Amino acid sequence: MANLKKHLSSIANDVVHRCALKLDTSMDKLVEQIEAGWNSETNGYSRKFVEFCSAKALTYMCQNIEENISNGSFSRFTFDMMLAWEMPSSTDEEACMECVAKEKEEGKVSLKVTQEQDDIPLFYSDIMPLLVDNEPNVGEDAFAWLGSLVPLVADPVNGRFTFETLTAPTGNRLHFPAYDKFLKEIDKCIKHLQKQAPPNGVELGDDEFILHVEGTASSQRVVRHIGATSWPGRLTLTNYALYFEASGVVTYEDALKIDLFENKEHSVRPVSTGPWGAPLFDKAILYESSESSEGIVLEFPEMTSSTRRDHWLALIKEIMFMHRFLSKYKVECPIQAWEMHARTILGIIKLHAARELLRISPPTPTKFLIFALLDELPKGDYILEELVDNLKKINSGHPCSASSTLKNMNMSLSFISSVEVKEIGEENVSASGLDDNNSSLEIAINQAREEEKKIVIAKSTTKELKEEGITESTLIFMELLKPLKGVLLWFEEIFTWERPVTTLVVIAATFLITYKEWLGKAIAVFFLWVVAKMIQARQKKINDKCKEIVVSSASDQTTMESIVSAQHGLQTIHQVVQTANIALLKLWSILISKARKHADIVMIAMIGLAILLAIVPVKFIIMAITLYCFSMTSKLGKQVGNNQGNRRLQEWWDSIPVIPVRVVEKPVDSPTCKSM
Repeated sequence: MANLKKHLSSIANDVVHRCALKLDTSMDKLVEQIEAGWNSETNGYSRKFVEFCSAKALTYMCQNIEENISNGSFSRFTFDMMLAWEMPSSTDEEACMECVAKEKEEGKVSLKVTQEQDDIPLFYSDIMPLLVDNEPNVGEDAFAWLGSLVPLVADPVNGRFTFETLTAPTGNRLHFPAYDKFLKEIDKCIKHLQKQAPPNGVELGDDEFILHVEGTASSQRVVRHIGATSWPGRLTLTNYALYFEASGVVTYEDALKIDLFENKEHSVRPVSTGPWGAPLFDKAILYESSESSEGIVLEFPEMTSSTRRDHWLALIKEIMFMHRFLSKYKVECPIQAWEMHARTILGIIKLHAARELLRISPPTPTKFLIFALLDELPKGDYILEELVDNLKKINSGHPCSASSTLKNMNMSLSFISSVEVKEIGEENVSASGLDDNNSSLEIAINQAREEEKKIVIAKSTTKELKEEGITESTLIFMELLKPLKGVLLWFEEIFTWERPVTTLVVIAATFLITYKEWLGKAIAVFFLWVVAKMIQARQKKINDKCKEIVVSSASDQTTMESIVSAQHGLQTIHQVVQTANIALLKLWSILISKARKHADIVMIAMIGLAILLAIVPVKFIIMAITLYCFSMTSKLGKQVGNNQGNRRLQEWWDSIPVIPVRVVEKPVDSPTCKSM
């Protein structure tokens, strides 16, 4: 490395030199190539130079990516690329060295580890952050940049979420042992899936690949429930369908195929199963389709949690969401459609690899899956729209693209060879379609991430409320309703003429709004009044004064009085339910003319009301009802009025017979459901 560039850091010089060796050229020629299209007014020349050289070298390395991952050269080289991207210039390196020197002066002694400790598998050790504390590490931006060049490492859509999950134990910094093991687990997962036998009685398509298998002798059980019977078997997921093979005496029976790509109404959701239909074990999924009257229930038994079920559910949803995306946005080009298939397949493989790394605490599946993540992410639909445009810019023939990566990993892709793809020209095109750091897709993803962080913070404030018992929840509810009680008392005073002037104003305003048909304007005035109150509260800085709402659970009642009060409350609720049941049964008797005389009166009254509403404008009826209500609560109305009308109405209501009700233990068809 005699021809070093002074403006580059030592790691950047090393990476650029190795890139030149890979490309069989010199560093000076690489400088000439980038400066030919370089705008002198833009900043960040050192980083752009590292990006340019790395992209060219990766194009060469991805052509034999499987061997490069196996021997460790790919992980070491790409990790150094990320280090160089984070610290591209000599100025950055000097600032970093000053920070390290300052830390040493403050007494931060580096921890030396033995070879035995260094061999402890990463993520399985509780002292793992200490083991890698002073090793070179990279941050989120560098990982996302590499993912934009190599989708095998991370997809541009969820790369930052993948980084957060992988680096959760290490303070959001990625260390080389973890990165190297992650890539090797990806390679191992691909080879494992290639060895899986296809389902019995099924011939997989050229572009159909097995993505997950369970229920075999070497894996955990999968059980299908059909009514009261249960059938263990093997479950296979591909990028087009789900296959279940019931276990036979010697081998598996022919597979039941569940299509996940057809344009039909279908869904999958978690369910609970148990003996005699009791929902005791929340470890199953239910697949429902418009073409089948009965759903398909598949259970994933395990001792404690429902991690397996959640994993399968996320994978199945990912395949369904992918096909829905291709159908909704009419991605008809086979090259673009397969590129999306390949990115989805790689996402599932990366999830398998991460689960092998993080066995103690399995990662959230959506952090590695594109469409499952966007389904949960705020404004994920906006990202899908940007993803469609981004898909058109991707060069599927690029050696680093998702489809080319699967091909170079020795997966049988006769489908790809039959599709004509664009050749790589002299101009280097990104495998992800991201031309610069300010792409609209990346902007949409960053906005969604910021929105998600705000939602997570907001949801965390409600966590304590959800954990409260019924007593505490009732106390909080009553405390929050206290301001409403004041409003109700104010309306009661107006309605009972305790404030005659205010009552007359309310009546006049009601008449004017109703007659002029200003209801929309009245609602607008109410909204403006609410806004004014909010501004007033902001000016008074009530938000700073009201840090929390304090609810007192103290009571003047003794323990016995509290028990008696609770019993009276239960009796009141029971009486309310009984009264509601009786009222519904009386209305049902009138509706089906069980009480014929009463039904005739109701029909005559409703015909009269219908004629009245058809002839008289509604506004006059509202005005008349308003005048009647306020007049009957006034002193004059109380003197003139009598209770005979209310008494006759109560007697008429009490005289309505109800239909007898009989409660039986066996399920029967209720006649009330068929008669109307």
